[in-house]
Amino acid sequence: MSMPTMFNEAGFRFFFYSNEGFESCHVHVIGHDGEAKFWIPSCVLAWSYNLNAGQLRRVYNIINANRSKIEEAWNEHFNS
Repeated sequence: MSMPTMFNEAGFRFFFYSNEGFESCHVHVIGHDGEAKFWIPSCVLAWSYNLNAGQLRRVYNIINANRSKIEEAWNEHFNS
């Protein structure tokens, strides 16, 4: 299973699993010994593991600033 990386920022990798096209657009984030999943375009946290509130806020802000890039990568991969 492939895990295409959309981008890296602030020690986090933002990616998706190539077999999750049946789900709504979302992004997985891994870094700083934790991980999380956010729904796009709403930037709602689906779940997180081992990330504190400050790290989740940082990730949220990064995702919010890059929503169009994330949606573009998702659509390019799953709608092509």
